[in-house]
Amino acid sequence: MKIKVSCFGISLDGYSAGPDQSLSNPLGVGGTELMDWFFPTEVFQKIHGGSPTGETGIDNDMAQRSFENIGAWILGRNMFGPVRGPWPDESWQGWWGDEPPYHVPAFVLTHHARPSLHMQGGTDFHFVTDGMASALEQAKAAAAGRDIRIGGGVATVRQFLQAKLIDEIHLAVRPILLGSGENLWQGLDMCALGYEVAEVIQGERATHVMVRKQA
Repeated sequence: MKIKVSCFGISLDGYSAGPDQSLSNPLGVGGTELMDWFFPTEVFQKIHGGSPTGETGIDNDMAQRSFENIGAWILGRNMFGPVRGPWPDESWQGWWGDEPPYHVPAFVLTHHARPSLHMQGGTDFHFVTDGMASALEQAKAAAAGRDIRIGGGVATVRQFLQAKLIDEIHLAVRPILLGSGENLWQGLDMCALGYEVAEVIQGERATHVMVRKQA
């Protein structure tokens, strides 16, 4: 079992989300460009449009690889939706429609309790109010030996990195500058935390960098 981050878009200046995240800008202003490598792929088209006509190639291969052997996900609340504070009701069910792309249990970190949400395609959202360690324990039990994928957002990935809990992070580096937003590296000394660059793969629209915890 590995704990991993995959297909995590990042700009040249280290931002993985732009400023002012909202319903109309889920990745912040300008943040959608971080994922412009992913949108044309066959994997994305199948997940979100049901179309098999997307592009194949290295970017698509990396996207496809990111879903292999995943038994559970952990998401920050911002990844689940734009609602802040106590849940006003249970009407918000995520960004993805009736059938989210996870197809396994997903554990959402939040300060506000909410009943589990069962969606089409095998995705069950469980809302965890007692912290990262509890979410990880529950995810390990649900994954039953398969890998756990930390889906983001930036604050959640940083939290797991600071705790040295991530075995591998796959960064999709885009040749853009955002200038502001949520910076993945701010205050993190990845060398001191025991990480190293293990692999670099040049894709069509992104450079895929694999950073792994040293043995």
